[in-house]
Amino acid sequence: MATFLFDKTVFGPVSSRRLGVSLGINLLPNDSKLCSFDCIYCECGWNPDSKKIKAVLPARLKVKEALRLKLIEMGKASELPDVITFAGNGEPTMHKDFASIVTDTIELRNRYAPAARIAVLSNSTMLFKPSVVEALKKIDDNILKLDSAFQSTVSIMNCPVGSFSIEKVVEQLSMFKGELIIQTMFLRGEFKEQKFDNTTDDEVSAWIELLRIIQPQKVMIYTIVRDTPLQALETVDVKELELIAKRVLNSTGIEVEVSA
Repeated sequence: MATFLFDKTVFGPVSSRRLGVSLGINLLPNDSKLCSFDCIYCECGWNPDSKKIKAVLPARLKVKEALRLKLIEMGKASELPDVITFAGNGEPTMHKDFASIVTDTIELRNRYAPAARIAVLSNSTMLFKPSVVEALKKIDDNILKLDSAFQSTVSIMNCPVGSFSIEKVVEQLSMFKGELIIQTMFLRGEFKEQKFDNTTDDEVSAWIELLRIIQPQKVMIYTIVRDTPLQALETVDVKELELIAKRVLNSTGIEVEVSA
């Protein structure tokens, strides 16, 4: 299937099914993907061969100036965003100046769009860095991925680049003391002759147990709606998602937002 890349450092605004009118910040290359996961459902496609493509990330000052100019432009048009979102072509927290860029973004938001929230969509792999954790704690909507409680399922769905431990990530997510949002993609399919389905009773039960430990302020669940690099994927019906959401709420009291 066709996938796409964001070709600007500051892009949009776009209409987000989870966040509203979102102005995006892409801290990754504008011509290729760079991520610590290689998710089989990623709208940006597969990770490129790192030996063939040298990743060039935007400089901190370039990001700040691009955001400043865009917010001024949107303000003049009376079209300020609901949210400023760190997303783009991979994992935003991989940028070496992520923490400083968050500080810049808060400053610019306060000056030009004080009603806007700041969000980050992260795969939770850089939480071993204290600077990343502290920066994420400053963000209004700190949205962190947890697609399964099982290492085997994560290996199929998310294809981590390098080592990855569910146990360690849950420990790191718990450090936020509830000041975070968990985001989970539900889907079924087959990859490299391995079938998977993270909507089964065993999967959902184990995932809910991790939510009890993490105690997020909210959970966002969704399924694929855009093109993906792998074709053998099955979208989960919204009614199934709503049943999962009800199960979470009834057993933990945690608010669940379903995106269809």
